[in-house]
Amino acid sequence: MRKKHYWLMKSEPSDYSFEELKSEIDQTAEWDGVRNYQARNLLRDEIKIGDDVLFYHSNSKPSEVVGTATVVSDGYADFTAWDPNSKHPDLKSTSENPIWFMVDIKAVLTFEVPVSLQRIKKIPELSDMVLVKNSRLSVQPVKKQEFDLVVKMGMGEI
Repeated sequence: MRKKHYWLMKSEPSDYSFEELKSEIDQTAEWDGVRNYQARNLLRDEIKIGDDVLFYHSNSKPSEVVGTATVVSDGYADFTAWDPNSKHPDLKSTSENPIWFMVDIKAVLTFEVPVSLQRIKKIPELSDMVLVKNSRLSVQPVKKQEFDLVVKMGMGEI
């Protein structure tokens, strides 16, 4: 049996916020529009049902982790790519030959205290997080101990 993995997914709150995810029917939504090959490979090949996600508001003041979600579908073709009216069209991608992939996630926990990138950078145990080393990647792996520590911080336990 596959071991659970942990991820951080970024969204600009002006584009799609954690509050919007929580307001969706069943608090579930497609994680679409990713147009980076490294992140695409994770969505297509690595991220699986049952994995946990830190939901990160990027390009905000401050940029911060605001809650958690769980993955409720394995990766599948991101059909928004072949829709010329979508926010992220890529007409080289087709239903017969998809380039981009997405998963569905479901909101789980809203943090009592959002955890800013500035605060994360001050915690020695989090200094090796991909978020700290390569903050541009929109979907990135997180170690279990990093995930657990950020959740404790977000719930005001640390």
